[in-house]
Amino acid sequence: MNDHHPGATPPGLDAETETALANVSSALWRVRELLDLLTFKLEEEQALLAVGRARWLGRATYEVELVLEEVRQAELRRAIELGPVTEALELEPTASLREIAEVAPSPWDDVLTDHRNALVTATAEITALAGANRDLLEGSYRAVQEAMGRYAENPEGPTYTAAGAPAAQPAHRLFDQSS
Repeated sequence: MNDHHPGATPPGLDAETETALANVSSALWRVRELLDLLTFKLEEEQALLAVGRARWLGRATYEVELVLEEVRQAELRRAIELGPVTEALELEPTASLREIAEVAPSPWDDVLTDHRNALVTATAEITALAGANRDLLEGSYRAVQEAMGRYAENPEGPTYTAAGAPAAQPAHRLFDQSS
């Protein structure tokens, strides 16, 4: 059982290092909150794509971009807050969160490990959502191209290669041979 009380400095940890670790934790919470919001915005975008609501797709994409900018700013703050921690723990300035957690005193080792695990999980989820959204967008684009192909001069619609991609259609040109 840990006898550490919030606000108390554990043995062997000076108040300045304690404050630096608390600042890093706070910065990491902000990144986690933003990644959660980004996950929501990507799911919102995915729902619009799935039901074919292109009207709001531009707005949803814009909101994803806004959250991404906030994530970049929060990551910058986190990187700045890590400076005093790596210095106090006598680590290289480029030390990873895992490396910092490994040498951080209790309870910060567990706090930083929890943050790291949550960030890894959130990143994997966001990567999967972004990939699924990209696939949905590509599928929608192909469907629109096929639909437009039905209204072109070729009433049979587009043909496909062995890989499933639309085959290049011969260009139709009109030449005025009367001159």
